[in-house]
Amino acid sequence: MKQRVLVVDDDHLVADTLKLVFKANGYESEAVYSAADGLARARTFAPSLLLCDISMPEQSGLQLAEALHHVMPDCKLLMLTAYASNAIKVEQHISRTRRPLKLLTKPCRPELLLHEAQTLLQTA
Repeated sequence: MKQRVLVVDDDHLVADTLKLVFKANGYESEAVYSAADGLARARTFAPSLLLCDISMPEQSGLQLAEALHHVMPDCKLLMLTAYASNAIKVEQHISRTRRPLKLLTKPCRPELLLHEAQTLLQTA
């Protein structure tokens, strides 16, 4: 069974491109463009990994991660941000939930993204 990756980014081009990167590398992947849609889609798609932008309108990626933690505690989290200042928010989230989460900055090379995703997916 293929690993499933759900990409959530309010930038449609980024989300769609990341979806294609994962699809081209043997993952089942889908993309949505808001945190609310991400949570709704996660419930039916059941991703192994959530790849999510932190800074989005209405609801942040970390708020989505919080909500997803209660619904799917085994889903791994890989967060993306263009802002280094978001690192503090990510550290606070990790300390609250005590779950593995990796933060990468945008732009990110596809090879690094795939490596980090695979590493996260291999953790228990």
